[in-house]
Amino acid sequence: YHITSLTGITNEMVADAPKFYEVAKKIVEITKDCVFVAHNASFDYGFLKEEFQQLGYPFRRELICTVKMSRKLMPGFKSYSLGNLCRDLQIHIENRHRAAGDALATVKVFEKLLSVKNGREIITERINGVPKNLHPQLDPATFKTLPEEAGVYYFINEKQDIIYIGKSNNIRQRVFTHFNGNKGRRAGQMRDETAAIGFEITGSELAALFLESDEIKKHKPLYNRAQRRSLFRYGISSYTDQNGYINFRVMRTSENQNPLFSFISKIEAVNFLETQCSENNLCPKLCGLYDNEGACFLYQVHQCNGACKGAEPPESYNARAVEVCNLGKFDQQNFLILDMGRKHDETLVVKVEKGTYRGFGYIQTDLCANTEILHDCIKNYPDNRDVHMIIKRYLKTKREIKILPFHEHEL
Repeated sequence: YHITSLTGITNEMVADAPKFYEVAKKIVEITKDCVFVAHNASFDYGFLKEEFQQLGYPFRRELICTVKMSRKLMPGFKSYSLGNLCRDLQIHIENRHRAAGDALATVKVFEKLLSVKNGREIITERINGVPKNLHPQLDPATFKTLPEEAGVYYFINEKQDIIYIGKSNNIRQRVFTHFNGNKGRRAGQMRDETAAIGFEITGSELAALFLESDEIKKHKPLYNRAQRRSLFRYGISSYTDQNGYINFRVMRTSENQNPLFSFISKIEAVNFLETQCSENNLCPKLCGLYDNEGACFLYQVHQCNGACKGAEPPESYNARAVEVCNLGKFDQQNFLILDMGRKHDETLVVKVEKGTYRGFGYIQTDLCANTEILHDCIKNYPDNRDVHMIIKRYLKTKREIKILPFHEHEL
């Protein structure tokens, strides 16, 4: 309905339109050796790439986005949407929001860009796609081979040391950002030292996050200084004291520890524990928030049931403490995550067993019905709190991925 309201195109008008596979060959032929120019080019180009990917064909063309180039070559406009830009440039658009009308308007905008001072040179440089002032050993042809896929990329110096590892949903675009932007001193040093660029396609952003985290910990690149150790350097652990009560403590964690909860800063951890203490009526002394002899202050003002002095039995207190412990666990202890693979007929499989991350692997999509085979494709990776946070956050934000619980006897 929204599209019909915007464009005037109805289902009836496109009922007899050809399927994509019927026109795919023609699209390849007419775009061969051409540059794909569009207003907000990545949006339109993304649809084409996705359709070709479904056919198993790696469609790739150089891009020029007239939005980005307009901002660069014609700064100062309030808006760079096609309609507003054409209005300010006095370009008349016929049939707005229809393919031919918008395409012809984009042609006229592009002609304006070519005519401004240094416009043709800047656009040509962007098309050629090779940054300037490269390391003498860095082959410019490398930039032509970078994929527009999700994965991990590596910057390597002349001694063959990996000096930086990153991940992106579009490796090519992210690498160009490193070489064309980021004007800081440290970023400039990294570019100057990069003598080779490597990459590994993962297909899924989730796999890229896993691989990046593992590779940084393994290689400890010079320019990943902030990521060599875990980003989540504080945690909350639990233990049962000699009186049988569950206690919580905020701690600074090391690489081989996997606390109940992980946090970037100590104050985040303390705030979380204070909230849980209040919401679940836990004793602040047993949560490590007060360090004093005898009962806690809240007991004295009748806001604590007295676990700190044995007034409340461990059984009733621990029942509430366990509820907090469970917040740090996955909803299920044994499950597989299925996500996009590196090809259209491939699926990513991530395994969590007994609440522990086991690793990930890839399998042909048509074999996914056999759950036993899914376990066999897993490549083992170390478990740590970083990957737990990656999984938890990904499960919260990515609703389209598939979760398959399993029982241990299936293994």
